[in-house]
Amino acid sequence: MSAATGVDVPAGARLVLATHNVGKLAELRAILAAQPGLDLPPEAVVSAREVGAPEPVEDGVTFAENALIKARALAAATGLPAVADDSGLAVDVLGGAPGIFSARWSGRHGDDRANLELLLAQLGDVRAGHRAAGFVCAAALVTPDGGEWVRTGEMRGTLLSAPRGEGGFGYDPILLPDGESRSAAELSAAEKNAISHRGKAFRAIAPQIVAVLTGVETEPQAAPPA
Repeated sequence: MSAATGVDVPAGARLVLATHNVGKLAELRAILAAQPGLDLPPEAVVSAREVGAPEPVEDGVTFAENALIKARALAAATGLPAVADDSGLAVDVLGGAPGIFSARWSGRHGDDRANLELLLAQLGDVRAGHRAAGFVCAAALVTPDGGEWVRTGEMRGTLLSAPRGEGGFGYDPILLPDGESRSAAELSAAEKNAISHRGKAFRAIAPQIVAVLTGVETEPQAAPPA
């Protein structure tokens, strides 16, 4: 354990993910397991919760900035390559809001029901043809030596006028993904992961993770505007 940070990195850990969500950790492990050229046992990918890493202040103004803030802090605390993501709902008619404020749109961080109800009220007079929106995710990879990469993913759709489905979380019950007759909350976890913003972002950055862990030299990429 590091006396400075209080972080305890398990033996055999090679990559750390900035999350306390076991489902998100399992998703990244599964995506990496499908990557060619990487033989990575599940225990080699650990979460911020498992190592007891402190959570940094997310004061960026874009998804990419916040993902990088989390990944940088985790890489510094653990000495391992770190992956972090930041995501939210961007509503076209609201100019991309709630955006980075999605989790605290109602003023209470993490109150999914209050956030959803406030957004529905704000869109009460908006017709179906103008309710386009999308979940957006930025995934960042940061190495202890300063390498940084960011990839993004999006799941576009239309906002419903009332929640549907019991699965998922956040705004899932009111987004009808393009090409679907079911809300994101009515999809199975596997169905949602196949088309989700986070799944797309994780799959996009997975080859770079493989390159880092296998020692293949690549050029760091600056964060794109989000």
